[in-house]
Amino acid sequence: MKRRSFILCNAGLAAIAASPPAIRLAAAQGSEAAPDGQAQAQSASPAPSGELLFRAVSLIGTRYRYGGNSPETGFDCSGFVRYLFRDVHGRDLPRSANEIWLLGQPVERDTLQPGDLVFYNTLRRPFSHVGVFLGDHKFVHAPSFGGVVRSESMNERYWQQRWNGAKRIEA
Repeated sequence: MKRRSFILCNAGLAAIAASPPAIRLAAAQGSEAAPDGQAQAQSASPAPSGELLFRAVSLIGTRYRYGGNSPETGFDCSGFVRYLFRDVHGRDLPRSANEIWLLGQPVERDTLQPGDLVFYNTLRRPFSHVGVFLGDHKFVHAPSFGGVVRSESMNERYWQQRWNGAKRIEA
């Protein structure tokens, strides 16, 4: 599969992705894809999901900390999502993944859009883990003790077996 580089000028985010996911990501961020698969910015200000994704990706590598909710102290999964929504949208979300699940509109896995929240059963109870969908079957999250915020494929067997659902939360 041929890889293409593109720049989402309206979000200030450079990324490398295969053409179809790049087109979907560009569209979700308020850009338009040219026939050759390159993204072209339409406006100077990023779409809300673009800002959220840009901020989420910028935090990759931040250490995990149980109960953590800032880049300085580290994040757990719900603290990471809460921080993003507060930082980007000025919106406070509940403290736990389970409580966050109670918000927003349900989204089917095949209609996920970048910025949607994805939920998993990682502690032998439903909706015990949350992350942010990036597109192309990938999500970003604060995984566990000893880890760091990272992007992973939802197609990995571990995540497929623990899938609970997804929600779209308006800014």
